[in-house]
Amino acid sequence: MSENASHRFKWKAVSIAFICGAAFVAVAGITVHATDQRAFCSQCHSMAPQSWTHANSTHAQFSCNECHTPANLGEKLPFKAKVGLHDLYVTATGNLPSSIHASDEMKLVLKENCIRCHSSTIQDVAMDVKPFCTDCHRSIPHNSRQPMDQREAADV
Repeated sequence: MSENASHRFKWKAVSIAFICGAAFVAVAGITVHATDQRAFCSQCHSMAPQSWTHANSTHAQFSCNECHTPANLGEKLPFKAKVGLHDLYVTATGNLPSSIHASDEMKLVLKENCIRCHSSTIQDVAMDVKPFCTDCHRSIPHNSRQPMDQREAADV
């Protein structure tokens, strides 16, 4: 192989690798975005009450995972994969709970996102009174129109 042909081969290999990498990133980004949305979440889970209440809440303009996954992409992807695999497992095996409760790990993610979005409005709030925002704001944004004892989605 001549030096010129070798150079062309390397250039083609780099170009193909770049195109494949860019395509992978684009597909991954589209997939992450699509699986963050209420339409996706309500299809895969028994989430009809949560989907409806979210759609009719003050947070309706936000995707589910703007609250339910870490904001940092490096933390978001493994967290989302872990939660998604768990949800897939309980859905596939028919082990869905009759009442959905957020784990402490999820409540911590929710708290971090609440603080991130509402930092300018919580300056005078005693944030250390209870461990999680959902301890006091349990109905935001799900089932805020129903008494606590009548909710299917007890926590979030």
